[in-house]
Amino acid sequence: SKLSFNDLVVKAAALALRDFPNLNSSLEGDTLYDHANIDINIAVAIENGLIAPFLPDTDKLSLGTIARMTKDLAGRARNGGLLPEEYQGGTFTISNLGMYDVSEFVAIINPPQAAILAIGSISEVPAIRDGELAVAYKMKITLSADHRISDGAEVARFLQVVKGYLEKPLRLVL
Repeated sequence: SKLSFNDLVVKAAALALRDFPNLNSSLEGDTLYDHANIDINIAVAIENGLIAPFLPDTDKLSLGTIARMTKDLAGRARNGGLLPEEYQGGTFTISNLGMYDVSEFVAIINPPQAAILAIGSISEVPAIRDGELAVAYKMKITLSADHRISDGAEVARFLQVVKGYLEKPLRLVL
């Protein structure tokens, strides 16, 4: 299965969540649950709304496995072939609207999860490299977090780690 940029984002977020267990937790009533596993839900647009199947233990999966599983789950989500246990659960959601040419958006948290990552489209932007004008690629990512669980400082640190992985993608393969 061919790798998509989304697969890199999924892996980067999964690895970053190892350092930010708070953002991988869930609040049910007044009880905060820490999850030992990192199960990332992938939001998929379907005819009558949205469904978010998840990849169990995403941080332990190879990029190739993430690519295969995501393609399979998204395909079955669109034609109604998902099993309830494939979408009832998960610990953190990623919503990517880049394919719709949306540069940035704010995603709504998928309760009882603590956070959701919104991925915008990749665009070409002018950049200066070694004093010369060059083309760079830019993507905006936004994290919505439940402020009963986390805060802006933690969110900023998490996003810095995700950015670090995406700027040096070979670290996602190791």
